[in-house]
Amino acid sequence: MLKTIWLLASILVSFLILIRVPNNTGLESITSKTNLLGSTSSAEKILNRTTWVLICTYLLLASKFNLSD
Repeated sequence: MLKTIWLLASILVSFLILIRVPNNTGLESITSKTNLLGSTSSAEKILNRTTWVLICTYLLLASKFNLSD
């Protein structure tokens, strides 16, 4: 079960990092077309928090698997 969560976290972190655009105009175009994430600043906050939570989850599970072997 934990290995499945670890695998999903690694895939989602990779996906979130790849959808980032180097400048801030990328999220503006997404939020201007649909109001799904609200304003651009709230979309940035949501993506930043989600990315950090997934990174921490990945690292904690990776260290757990490393110590248990």
